[in-house]
Amino acid sequence: MKHNRLIALISVFTLAISLSACGETNSTNPNPNKSSSQTTTTSSKLDLGGNIELTGAGATFPSPLYQTWFAELNKKYPNLKVNYQPVGSGAGVEQFTKGTVDFGASDVAMKDEEIQNIPADKGVILLPVTAGSIVLAYNLPDIADSSGGVAILKLPRAVYIDILLGKIKSWDDPAIAQANPDVKLPKDEIKVIYRADGSGTTGVFTKHLSAISPEWKTKVGDGKSVKWPVGIGAKGNEGVTAQIQQTPGAIGYVEYGYAKQSNLKFASLENKAKKFVLASEESASKTLASVTLPENLRAFISDPEGEGSYPIVTYTWILAYKKYADAGKAKAIEATIEYALTDGQKLATQLGYVPLPANVIAKVAAAADQISPDYKISLGADPKTTK
Repeated sequence: MKHNRLIALISVFTLAISLSACGETNSTNPNPNKSSSQTTTTSSKLDLGGNIELTGAGATFPSPLYQTWFAELNKKYPNLKVNYQPVGSGAGVEQFTKGTVDFGASDVAMKDEEIQNIPADKGVILLPVTAGSIVLAYNLPDIADSSGGVAILKLPRAVYIDILLGKIKSWDDPAIAQANPDVKLPKDEIKVIYRADGSGTTGVFTKHLSAISPEWKTKVGDGKSVKWPVGIGAKGNEGVTAQIQQTPGAIGYVEYGYAKQSNLKFASLENKAKKFVLASEESASKTLASVTLPENLRAFISDPEGEGSYPIVTYTWILAYKKYADAGKAKAIEATIEYALTDGQKLATQLGYVPLPANVIAKVAAAADQISPDYKISLGADPKTTK
């Protein structure tokens, strides 16, 4: 039943994207169980000088949340439509750099050399708008603990490194058994599933692996695309999720929201403090609290401090230009970011994402407010539309 619901959700998103490519926009709420009262009303309509349509492309990690945000935003401002294509962070940065979209999206903050490729007359502002965990999900339907209940595997960092390096090949390996003494492990072969496309999720995940393992850093390294020692590739978080579901004995890395909505089991991972922590909103929030976001809003969280911190958490960024030739689009971008920082944050938890800390919201709002001289971002209940 959960599997069917995930497939249906992905189909809705695919349909919305297809319609966008044909010049149409599906403004139907992708989450029909949401009450319309969760959309903030405003006393004054956003004046964009006509209808404005924004196009964006990038990370699959936040796509379910973005699709929901943009549909709800269109209900709030019918003259503003946002079409988003979840093509992966690598492709999103590429399209944003070429100027073929109005904004990009990436789970890894752009590097200095990438920023230098943006035309000087446009510039770029990196705006973190939500955050989430990356989990190691697995397909072992028959494992149980000593009491007969469903077991949650514990994976020490040295163990999951060796699984991904291809050194540990079977689920009943002594290293896994030692960390899970009360679990009856099958003799099944471990089948690693990884992202085949250029991916910010891969960038975040491999940066963590490189931070905790000198061997991984030397042999594989980090980046949006790496040469995986073992495994099968799949495209997008949705592709990896589906591949894990279809492959007994599989293990792979996906964004927490995808694993949660598809009812995938995922491991409790050992953090820097040598504690085993399961991904959740609470543990991800503790991770974010351990990191100070700098003024340029770029943060790389590779191995966080804190006993309760989940070890693999990332902000995800919307990439906006500092200057837009079209004044209406500049206002529309600010209105979109304003929605993400206000009403949008209320939807994050329900879809498996982590709301931004209040101090981060304030920093992002201040940065985004540079885009249009005709719009003032308000974090209150009744945003003003002019400066």
